[in-house]
Amino acid sequence: MQAHNIKSNSKNKTKKRVGRGGKRGTYSGRGTKGQKARSGRRIRPQVRDTLKKIPKKKGYRVKNMPVQIVAVNIRDIERRFDSGAEITPRALVASGLVHKAWAKIPEVKILGSGEIKKNFVFKGCIFSKKVEEALQKSGSRIIPKKE
Repeated sequence: MQAHNIKSNSKNKTKKRVGRGGKRGTYSGRGTKGQKARSGRRIRPQVRDTLKKIPKKKGYRVKNMPVQIVAVNIRDIERRFDSGAEITPRALVASGLVHKAWAKIPEVKILGSGEIKKNFVFKGCIFSKKVEEALQKSGSRIIPKKE
């Protein structure tokens, strides 16, 4: 056996290329110019951009639920309740005219037009101007909402 007949068991290590490094030509396999040709190239995921556009809440414990105002027609109240009844948002939920939102009783605004023949006691409701005038003419009492 002679020296030129000896074969090695392991392959020769290739030298690490730095920068252009040789064996790759001028652009090192990156094409020409642009974001992908630069060092440290990293394209931001599109999902991140859409996440950043979504408005953030104050914290994970805070539930910013919008204040919901439900409109109720005075005609429906007159049909469902007897004269002299106390009408509150809770009473309207019990009668089925108003439904709870997010397990809470919403604010109630009473709307409508026409004559009111019965007189009621209203507590904790908001009124349109026409309804408020009509209620005062009919002799109904309005107890203002505490804020």
